[in-house]
Amino acid sequence: MGPGEEHAVGHGWQGAVLKLMGAKDFTFTVTGAEQVTEDYRRVRFTDGGLLAAAGIHPTMWVRIWFENAGKPHQRAYTLVDPDQEAGTFSLEFALHDGPASHWARGCAPGDTVEATLQGSGFETPEPRPERLLVVGDAASLPAVNSLLDAHPDLPATIWFETQHASDEELPFRTDPDRHELRRVPRQRSGADLVERVRAELPALAGPEAYVWIACDTATTRALAAYARKELALPKERVHALGYWRPS
Repeated sequence: MGPGEEHAVGHGWQGAVLKLMGAKDFTFTVTGAEQVTEDYRRVRFTDGGLLAAAGIHPTMWVRIWFENAGKPHQRAYTLVDPDQEAGTFSLEFALHDGPASHWARGCAPGDTVEATLQGSGFETPEPRPERLLVVGDAASLPAVNSLLDAHPDLPATIWFETQHASDEELPFRTDPDRHELRRVPRQRSGADLVERVRAELPALAGPEAYVWIACDTATTRALAAYARKELALPKERVHALGYWRPS
């Protein structure tokens, strides 16, 4: 077997399917970590050749493989501050119970993880929107920050769902002169966020709006359907990706 085939077998049927779809595998090595808040951890890596091979785009993400009860378990994470020349980046983990969070809490310099690149892409909408309309939470914060970094000239309204008191300390890359951050505590499994966005989005969503949604799967699905069907926004002006499912 070649190296790619060995990775596919090690990653189970999911890895085999991704390999058939043209995915590429890389090995990341930990160089350090910091506890940003008690519920949020940043881990720094060397990229194993990923950035030289694939380049960089806003909200770029990879699938990281962890072991869960002896079986492969993959989760997607957005690259934070990727440096193509140095071959480095960070990943940020919203900590909870689970194999990814367990690994992030205990990792040390020299530890490695396997990663698969498949499916990540981004195109700046044209015509360019006058304002970014963003809905996210701690799991998608790295992608939210990447989106803001990539469009430094655009104002943005961000609805951000919080779950912990420590979320007030999260590393938002917002500029108070250009960005409006609307925090929404998570209640009723995300229903409060859905109601808040449905009430406030129409006043901001003109015909050339760009709406970017990345929350739990059910919330993302509900808000994407609202933006596309009830607000009649074209599908290319609504980006929606469910980042997690409640356990």
